[in-house]
Formats: sequence, structure tokens, C-alpha cells
Amino acid sequence: MSTQFGAILKQWRETRRLSQLDLALNANVSARHISFLETGRSSPSRAMILHLCEQLEVPPFARNDFLNAAGFSPAYKSRDLEDEEMGYVNRAVEWMLERHAPYPAMALDKHWVVKAVNQPADFLLLGAGISIGESLLDLLADPEKMELILDNAQEVMQHMVIRLKTESAYLGGDDILDQAVERLSCALGSHLPDERIANSAIIPARYRAGTGETIFSFFSTLSSFGTAQDIALSELKIELLFPADEITEQMLLQLQESEKQ
Repeated sequence: MSTQFGAILKQWRETRRLSQLDLALNANVSARHISFLETGRSSPSRAMILHLCEQLEVPPFARNDFLNAAGFSPAYKSRDLEDEEMGYVNRAVEWMLERHAPYPAMALDKHWVVKAVNQPADFLLLGAGISIGESLLDLLADPEKMELILDNAQEVMQHMVIRLKTESAYLGGDDILDQAVERLSCALGSHLPDERIANSAIIPARYRAGTGETIFSFFSTLSSFGTAQDIALSELKIELLFPADEITEQMLLQLQESEKQ
């Protein structure tokens, strides 16, 4: 019987802030069974492990940890997005990015590494010194550069602390994201996230362009693959940026027209 599995189960249950009774009710099993699994007095079946992972909203990579700890083989693979088998996925990503133009769009992994962009996003990231294969977290770790690029860097950084904490919590804790939160929090000093930022409907990012007199203002939406069974694919997110004011929208349309000529 595996106490290692029990420790992982307890850790994730507590991460999701559930009691043994809460998890038992959600999984339609007895609280006693959950207790026995956590202490190693009972051994789980493969089906039970995956069922509990569903209730705990455990990401695919961590579900493999559950299975390994109980002596089972992994259930989820991690394919390179460039693999031939993932061709249909790449085409879907390209379709979404390209059809979002003239607005910027990009594909990011769980650590904010840029995997793909459309042309407007490439233009935007070029001004920030970021290219494909690099992480946006590197930019967030440089407050001085953020101040140069963003007209409202403090607001954006405060929002990012909240967002990164949320993403780390979903992953059950992530060292890279947690370190980025710590760096941002230190840079903000006394300007830590406040209730106004946390409760705002939209925090647009206001990018300076050229000499800084031109401002592109954006808000964003996130999309993910809802039925992903591959680890890399489950961690891929599509960020679509939309103009937050009429001036930005008109400038983007003008840029698109100038590129066609």
C-alpha cells in the first residue's frame, strides 16, 4: 500500500481547500475511504485515481504523478507541438492566430514561453524585445523595462501578480510562476495588489510605441484546448488581444492597410 500516493492525494486535497468529507461527497465515495487512501491503509485502482483527479481538477502532468506513486503507468504523453501527429493542432492554432488579425494574438505555454504569434503580435512583442521561444516572464522580471514599454506598468504588474498566483494554484504550485510573483511583488514594493485592481472588469495594457507618444491599449481573452489529453497541449493557451479604445482600433486597421500596399 502506498503512503506516497496518500501524501500526494492529501497535498492536492488541501491545495483545493477540501476536507476529506468534501472530496468524498464530490467523488461519491465514503470519507473513510478517502482517509484510508491518504494513510495508505487502502490502495486505489487506476480508475479511482483518475476519478479523484477529475474531482480535484488535477492537470494532466500531475495525474501521471498520482499514477506513478500508486505503481501504475502514466496515462498522459507530452508530445512536441511540431510532431507530425500534432499537425491538426498546429493548423488550428495558426487558424485562430491569423484570423484574429489585425489584432495581436499569441500562443503561450504554462511558463509564458511564446510558441507562436500572428504578425500584429510580432510587431508588438518586437517593441518589447521578446521573440518566439522566449518567456514573457523575463519581461515581467524587469520593472524598468516594463516602465519603458507600458504607460500603466504599475497597474499591469499588480494584475499580473494576481493572475500568476491563480495559474500557480491551478498547477498545484509552480516554482517558476511563484518566483515571478515574488519578483513582481518586490518590484511593486508598497504598491501591492489592491481591491480595486482585483475587482476591475478590465485592466487594459497600454503599450508605448515609437517615441512613446502613441499608445496602443489592449485587453485580452484566453482560450485553451478543453479536451486535451496531451500534457503539452493541455498547457497551451491562446491569448487574443483586443483594442480597448477606438484610437487603438483605428491604428491597427491603418497598419494592416499599409502592409497590404
